[in-house]
Amino acid sequence: MTNALERQAASLFTVGFYGKAVSDDLKGLLSRGVGGVIFFARNVGTPEEVLGLNRDIKAAANRPLLLAIDQEGGQVARLRNGFTELPPMRAVGATGSATLARELGGLIARELRAVGFDMNYAPILDIDTNPDNPIIAARSFGRTPELVTELGLALAAGLQEAGVAACGKHFPGHGDTSQDSHLELPTLPHAMERLERVELAPFRAAAKAGIASFMTAHVIFEAVDSKYPATMSRAVLTGILREKLGYDGMVVTDDVEMKAIADNYGVEEAVVLGLNAGVDHFLCCHTAELAHRAIEAIVRAVENGKLSQQILDTATRRFDSVRSRFAKPVGGAAGLSALRSAEHLALVARILGTVDPSLSVAGKDPTEVMERIRVERERERARTGS
Repeated sequence: MTNALERQAASLFTVGFYGKAVSDDLKGLLSRGVGGVIFFARNVGTPEEVLGLNRDIKAAANRPLLLAIDQEGGQVARLRNGFTELPPMRAVGATGSATLARELGGLIARELRAVGFDMNYAPILDIDTNPDNPIIAARSFGRTPELVTELGLALAAGLQEAGVAACGKHFPGHGDTSQDSHLELPTLPHAMERLERVELAPFRAAAKAGIASFMTAHVIFEAVDSKYPATMSRAVLTGILREKLGYDGMVVTDDVEMKAIADNYGVEEAVVLGLNAGVDHFLCCHTAELAHRAIEAIVRAVENGKLSQQILDTATRRFDSVRSRFAKPVGGAAGLSALRSAEHLALVARILGTVDPSLSVAGKDPTEVMERIRVERERERARTGS
C-alpha cells in the first residue's frame, strides 16, 4: 500500500515507457502516483493509436495526469506520420517573424491537443553561438539573444494560448557547449557578465512572461557553481532563477538517466540534491527500476531529514499549478481533423518559402542515443548481476 509521502514523492516524476500500450511497468508507476508520462518515438503509432493510448493512460491513472512530449520541430519531433511536418527552429528564426512563430506554436498545440497531450517540452531557448555544439544547432532559433528571446517567447505564447503547457529549455543555456550531455558532463567557463548578457536573456524574458515551466541543463556553469550541474545546483536554480529572475513556476529536469547525471552522480543523489536546489519535477524516461529507486530516495531523504517536507510541498504546489491549468480529458476522434489541415500545411509552407532551403534540413535527433545507452546498461547489469 502506497502511503501519502510515497505518493507525493512519486507525483514529482514524469516517466517514460516502452511499446504502444499501457505496459506493466507503466501501470506500476501510475499506481504509485507519478505525475506525468512522456512519449518517445517508440510509443507512437498512427494518430488514432496515439489518441487511444493517451486515453488508456489517463484511464489507468484515474486522476489528473500530465501527458508530455518533445515536439519541437525539425530533428526533435516525436509525432510525424499523419501529423504536420514541422520545420527546424533555425528556419523559423530565419524568418525573423514573431507572428509566424506564434502561429506555429498554436499549430503544434492544436495537433498535440487533438491526440491528448497536455505539455510540450519546447521551445528551445538556447542560443546557437557554438558551431561545434553537437545537440542544439538547428534546434535553436538563432545566434543572438534578441532573436531567440523574441521568437521563443512567441512560440511559447502560441502553445499556451491553445491550451498546451510550454517548457523553455535548457536553463541557464546549453547553446555554447561542445559536449553532449546525453554522453558526458559539459562545462561552460563563461564569466557571469557573459551569461547575463547572452545565455540568460531569453530565460529572463520568459520568466517575466509567465512561461509554464523551464527545463534544466545538465551543464556545469563554472562562474556560478564549479561542483554541480545546473540540475543539482542551488546557486543556479535558487540563486539565479528563483531569486534573481523571480521565477516561481515549475522547474523540470532534463532526463536524469542521461550520462551527465547518471554516470557522475547517480539518479538517487541527483533527485535529492535537485529538490534542495530548486527543482520541482524530474524526468526519468527509460528505466522503471530507476524511477522507483528515485522515488524511494526522496522518501528516505524526507524521513532522515536530508529533505524538508516544506521543499516537497513547494515542489508539489508548483507542479499542481501546471497540472490543474493544462491537464485535460483526452478528446474524441473528431479532433483528428486538425492534423495536417490545409491551414497547418499552408503555415509551414509560408515559413519555409521565405528562407534558404538548406535551413529546412533538420539533422539527427540527439536523444536517440538514449536507447543505445539503456541497452548497454541492461547488458552490464545482466553481466554483473547488479
